[in-house]
Amino acid sequence: MQRKGRMAASIVAALGLAALAGGCASIKDHRGYLADAALVESVQPGIDNQTSVERSLGRPTFISQFGEKYWYYVSIDTKQAAFTRSRPSGQMVMRIRFDEKGNVAEVNRFGMEHVVRLNPDGKKTPTLGKERTFLEDLFGNIGTVGAPGASPQGGGGPGSGPNGS
Repeated sequence: MQRKGRMAASIVAALGLAALAGGCASIKDHRGYLADAALVESVQPGIDNQTSVERSLGRPTFISQFGEKYWYYVSIDTKQAAFTRSRPSGQMVMRIRFDEKGNVAEVNRFGMEHVVRLNPDGKKTPTLGKERTFLEDLFGNIGTVGAPGASPQGGGGPGSGPNGS
């Protein structure tokens, strides 16, 4: 009888651990263009034009607004472990340049080697101007409104601005 109780407790513990471990599994996500390798490889410079590219690949993710005409197809795969931010695990950017007649002139493909990870420096945004203390911020404008030499629009004289300028 005691043996059945231990076995049942072991099964319940194993099921509990499996449920907890399942909650910590990473989440995989896909964003952007769903690339079909055969269709992506089929676009050839000198052979295709805007119409044939749109028929085979669909509308681009975005189109360049200035300069030469480029179509971009962007696809990003991300992974996210429990309690962390999502991180890119795979990326494909396909850039297609068209000439003035609408024919494909160049096809480029980029991957994860072009992903840049930016690390901001601290939690403050640097600003230009005088460094002021809390008390200067709190009491800095006392007496500037209506002070002699103040302009009729309400601005103070020289040196009375928020940064002492």
